Amino acid sequence: MSAHPKPTDAPRTPRFSTISDMEIAPLYGAEDLPPRDAIGRPGEFPYTRGPYPTMYRGRPWTMRQFAGFGTARDTNARFKFLLSQGQTGLSTAFDMPTLMGYDADHPRALGEVGREGTAVSTLDDMTELFAGIDLGAVTTSMTVNCSASVILAMYFAVAERQGVPMTALGGTIQNDMLKEFIAQKEWISPPEPSVRIIVDMIEFCTREAPRFHPVSISGYHIREAGSTAVQEVAFTLADGIGYVEAAVARGLNVDQFGPRLSFFFNLHNDFLEEVAKLRAARRLWARIMRDRFGATNPRALILRTHAQTAGCSLTAQQPLNNVVRVAIQALAGVLGGVQSLHTNSMDETLALPSEQAVMVALRTQQIIAEESGVTNTADPLGGSYAVEALTSRIEAEADEYIRQIDAMGGIVRAIELGFPQKEIAEAAYHFQRQLDRGEKVMVGVNKYQMGDEPPIDILRIDPELEERQAACVRAFKAARDEACAHARLDAVRSACRDGANLMPPLIAAVKDGVTLGEICDVYREEFGVYRDPAWL
Repeated sequence: MSAHPKPTDAPRTPRFSTISDMEIAPLYGAEDLPPRDAIGRPGEFPYTRGPYPTMYRGRPWTMRQFAGFGTARDTNARFKFLLSQGQTGLSTAFDMPTLMGYDADHPRALGEVGREGTAVSTLDDMTELFAGIDLGAVTTSMTVNCSASVILAMYFAVAERQGVPMTALGGTIQNDMLKEFIAQKEWISPPEPSVRIIVDMIEFCTREAPRFHPVSISGYHIREAGSTAVQEVAFTLADGIGYVEAAVARGLNVDQFGPRLSFFFNLHNDFLEEVAKLRAARRLWARIMRDRFGATNPRALILRTHAQTAGCSLTAQQPLNNVVRVAIQALAGVLGGVQSLHTNSMDETLALPSEQAVMVALRTQQIIAEESGVTNTADPLGGSYAVEALTSRIEAEADEYIRQIDAMGGIVRAIELGFPQKEIAEAAYHFQRQLDRGEKVMVGVNKYQMGDEPPIDILRIDPELEERQAACVRAFKAARDEACAHARLDAVRSACRDGANLMPPLIAAVKDGVTLGEICDVYREEFGVYRDPAWL
């Protein structure tokens, strides 16, 4: 008998698949290419190869670093530091009370003020946030959703104080409530009034602030919740369809407001999948806008997108590895044709980014732009057999999801039924099982682990900041004309009830001392508070 018996199980055959678990063929060829008109040229329908003919030869993408912590003064200093280091656009993170529509002096704000972003309760806060920064010379992205209408009103009011007309303002406010119900779970009111507020903002900006994007339709958080790349494209574009339908029902012209819609996608670890995902999203959206909504303005057909490297891919273990992950993800975004890019900092699983970490993240973008050579030609991966095959597959599978959502009655009804939420949860569970079984690798977590790891320096928030900020809010309220503030708040309440566009009374309200929390309390009273059907 042999001393070395043969194993009873056959050797495991490797299965090659993307991080979303799409199987990858051993080789792709010319037979995998779609029809020539599906690829096209950069700047031409269906925009597979990019929204502009020259892409980064004409203008590099806008480089943004998410910045926001502590008080408005703290964040203003970080803004100025980043601008001095070559950042070309601002990106603002707000703390949880601001995101949920509570002032810093509210009991529900306890323990959260300035912790995961900057605290903004009043127009004074917003003024200090952008002190010394010419809003007519820089574009600003603001990551806020259920309280976005109030933040935008404050932004417009600050611009007026600076003498900058609304027509000169450029930037984006996230303001995507449908994805909140699907993935991120930060809301005030139910879907229908939430969409109504968003359409008010689309209508107002189309008329008064034509360079500003009043919504950033966001797949980023859908992917962070555990979706696949296909689900990210499908549910994001389904949200976009929902907003366009609501705006058209209002009587708005799709060729006029269509160019004001922007998008926001995640950049995960699977390089080719991410490049293909962005190309598929552009192609599918162009066809949706043309064929479903009858858009004829080429600018209304173009999917312009910001992208951010995947926070969910970062690891607390061996955090220096995150620098490499972010570089790969950012390169995928550039080769996928983004218009704006944020690179995460290596320490974001541990704390808000330190100055050193955010510098490395910004330099990553600058090295790609200035040293890699990938910006010298438009869409350098266009025509790649593998990329084109993946692009077509993602487009087809995302389109099938959209057809399912249409059959349910649209995205709002699908959310009420819990369809996208269930699909994402199942995808996240499947991926976690693959990690647990070692079928997918996360370096430093389930493979190549280390023992003791040296700690890295992280940003720490002063625990006394919260009471100082709350005291500032109380002082602000005490100094205002109370009768005028109440009259302005009543005007907001009337607009909620009679269907008038909310933006003019909101701007007037914040200028006369009404706080973010007070306005959001009116939303809670007039529109109700949403409850996740999963918890009912």
